[in-house]
Amino acid sequence: MNSNPVPQVAPSEARIGFFAGMGAYLIWGVLPFYLRLLQGVPAADVLAHRILWSVLVVVALITGLKGWGRVHAALGQPRLLAMLLASAVCVAINWLVYTWAILAGHAIDTSLGYFINPLVSVLFGVVLLGERLGRLQWAAVALAGLGVAVLTIERGALPLVSLALALSFGVYGLIRKQAAVDAATGLFLETLMLAPVAALWIGQTPQGFAGWPPSTLATLALGGIATAVPLMLFGVAARRLPLSTLGLMQYVAPTMVLLEAVLIFGEVLDPARLAAFSCIWAGLALYTVSLRRPVAPAAAAR
Repeated sequence: MNSNPVPQVAPSEARIGFFAGMGAYLIWGVLPFYLRLLQGVPAADVLAHRILWSVLVVVALITGLKGWGRVHAALGQPRLLAMLLASAVCVAINWLVYTWAILAGHAIDTSLGYFINPLVSVLFGVVLLGERLGRLQWAAVALAGLGVAVLTIERGALPLVSLALALSFGVYGLIRKQAAVDAATGLFLETLMLAPVAALWIGQTPQGFAGWPPSTLATLALGGIATAVPLMLFGVAARRLPLSTLGLMQYVAPTMVLLEAVLIFGEVLDPARLAAFSCIWAGLALYTVSLRRPVAPAAAAR
């Protein structure tokens, strides 16, 4: 049990967190359609443009919200900056893996990763935040592990794309929950830290900053909105909802992506993947059922 309980969030704040989180996951659910417009653009180039255009979008948002005072205050907190640097690295890894997987025709693997992620978040909550699980909840985590094991045994290798997405975003959510910073300021500092690397990358590519056809460049620029808006919404939700609740809400995005992959993009849900999905779906169902049971006071403490 954690000896330093997390303050309870007011119902109005929890509602804001819920709608912000749902908005983020709905946008992420349709993100593959956007990325598939960029077929032929290397994933690293897409990532670099997303970062740079995101900086501009967040600058506009912070200016509109009159939030530069909060940015200045955050810049004077070395521990907070270190946390945001770590979260920036995690989200950059997540973006790169996800972009590559969608462009390479592995949308099903990304869906699997984001189905695993809620249970990774639950596990992080237990190990690092002192949250406690009942038997059904431990069984849910075990079923997720079984799903990964099934794929590993069938393929002879770990499902690296799925695990990389689940772990990188799980760590990102954990850090952002602990970082005492508002969503806009946090995202601005994260993208600002990544911007020099992104600019250097684009500068050394043959196309540079403006060498793509106008339609492609416009689509790349749209990535600033597609990236910044859901991450800002996620940041709002992460500060207002329990980590386990935030993880459970993530069912929305991978369900949408799985349906898109099979019904629209023509990817095949082979038996090994179906078995892995079945284990993880069963785990998620168990965890959802467990949340409807009364929680003992000791288990409820955080």
